Amino acid sequence: MTTQAHITVFPDQVHFIAGAAEFMAARAAEAIAARGRWTAALAGGGTPRPIYARLAEAGLAQGIDWTRVHFFFGDERCVPPDDPRSNYHMARAALLAHLPLPAANVHRIAGEEDPALAALAYELEIQRFFRSAAAPAFDLICLGMGDNGHTASLFPGTASLREQTRWVVPQYVEVMQSWRVTMTAPLINAARHVAFFVEGAGKAAMLQRVLAGPYDPDVLPAQLIQPTAGQLHWLMDAAAAGQVINAT
Repeated sequence: MTTQAHITVFPDQVHFIAGAAEFMAARAAEAIAARGRWTAALAGGGTPRPIYARLAEAGLAQGIDWTRVHFFFGDERCVPPDDPRSNYHMARAALLAHLPLPAANVHRIAGEEDPALAALAYELEIQRFFRSAAAPAFDLICLGMGDNGHTASLFPGTASLREQTRWVVPQYVEVMQSWRVTMTAPLINAARHVAFFVEGAGKAAMLQRVLAGPYDPDVLPAQLIQPTAGQLHWLMDAAAAGQVINAT
């Protein structure tokens, strides 16, 4: 990978969850101090859930002015917001419902709508919010990595990997037999900070391929994520790091 990545390896799951939550809290404080607000895009999946729950705990949450925080989503499954498969549903249960966060500060993808219309509406919402015709710089975009190398809903061999102009696109994921709406690499790469959260021995082999293997983003979509001016962070536990990456 060409972008210089900041790699942090935590000794176990407990330290990984705490460290990732503290990382998010630090980015919030930094952004609010510098620009008066924190704009963050949340990831879905199982790995971020306990991180979000930790962020919502009093020790970290009390240090953040939540009226100055705006949460977006990096991708969404095309299901209603009360569906257990919904990324919004997970984030609400783990984090959003526990914060003094104004309802207008949560910008969800309308997964219950037609995928193409939902993607266009979300792109327009981002454009209006940031008042920018160029890809805006989110303060933080959180990402996971699947054991097939996908991130957000950028899956191997899909058309979304080659998108150069759109910020948000619909994507049918054949392996999942389902529609998704996802941010694209050009939007993600415009962020000030992009953070991958990776946990477990089951991700070790793929993590090695993504970080140290040949550049082949059509097969390994996570390799597309190379911020143009921001910082790339990989936060992982020792099990995911395996024998390849040493703690920093």
